[in-house]
Amino acid sequence: MADLYAACVGRFYKELAERLVDGAQRVFEAAGAEVDVHEVPGAFELPLAAKYCAESGRYAGVACLGAVIRGETDHYEYVSAEAASGIARVALDTGVPCSFGVLTVDSMQQALARAGGGKRHQGEDAARAVLHMAALRRSLSP
Repeated sequence: MADLYAACVGRFYKELAERLVDGAQRVFEAAGAEVDVHEVPGAFELPLAAKYCAESGRYAGVACLGAVIRGETDHYEYVSAEAASGIARVALDTGVPCSFGVLTVDSMQQALARAGGGKRHQGEDAARAVLHMAALRRSLSP
């Protein structure tokens, strides 16, 4: 039976969310893993979604995906910081690997470049990271 993973995705930027999920799904499938996708409104909600998934006991790991694009206010700083620290806290508190696949960029152009548009693919990177950490966890388990 294949390992089951969760991908939690903030849908605030729909096109970016779809690209990130597509990339993560490709990596999970190539590894022979299954993935359930759980949508939330935005990046701020990702830590709670990751916690729900981690505490469910169903998933070997959780890839958190989304985007926060800098605007004219401090909103970017708060959302980015809380998403990052919240996701890390879920992983540390539960022991379930959670990866940070949230784009934190200055523009949509930068986001697209990092969602399969030439620079790299943050969705793929997040899936690879959670697969790696889940394998490490398994290898160290008694």
